Amino acid sequence: QLDVEIDSLKKIKISGFNVTIPHKINMLEFLDEMDENCRIIGATNTVINEDGYLKGYNTDMDGFLEPIKNRNITIKDSNVLLLGSGGAARAIIAGMVKEKAGKITITNRTLKNATELVQFTKNIGGDATVIPLEEIDQFVSGHKFIINSTSVGLRNEPSLISTDQMDKNSIVYDIVYTPMNTDLINNAKKNGGTIIYGYEMLLSQASRAFEIWHGVKAPYDDMKKAIFGGV
Repeated sequence: QLDVEIDSLKKIKISGFNVTIPHKINMLEFLDEMDENCRIIGATNTVINEDGYLKGYNTDMDGFLEPIKNRNITIKDSNVLLLGSGGAARAIIAGMVKEKAGKITITNRTLKNATELVQFTKNIGGDATVIPLEEIDQFVSGHKFIINSTSVGLRNEPSLISTDQMDKNSIVYDIVYTPMNTDLINNAKKNGGTIIYGYEMLLSQASRAFEIWHGVKAPYDDMKKAIFGGV
């Protein structure tokens, strides 16, 4: 199915497109060229089409990190709890390893995928371990960052983890951007921690994608207004 859709995009000579869940990893096999972030992360989210020649980029890592840096939050040596093991999770891990985070704990409904992500983390110089999802609640308090990289929350589902052990020192980052206030974020707010919203990552990575496609600085403020229906 993906190959049919890509052929269709080539035929209508579309100049570029974004790739999202669940195609970020599989899309790599259709690329003619990819940037360094794609090679490291093993996933793409931004593609340029030049007369059928597809160049892939990954703006997720920088898009993920920017909202953290904007808050002057230190990543170095911090313990990270990551929910999920898809293409976005790879970008998040690559960013955390780049910023020299401490141990990264990965949990996922499919343990095999989480285990593969641990190996990916080690391959790029990071330290990671797996904890089964059904056991994760008792380990939440040992992590500065709690990050949801799954799609859970898109349909207002209950969070995969409890927020009972979170406190004012917790940094809760949910990459789901709609609804803005997921169940995880709503519950985490009650504990006074720092909240980072999915729309912030969306906006940051989209700004970089805009610049890749158009070669000019992205109209960040206008893009932010558009997210909230302001333009």
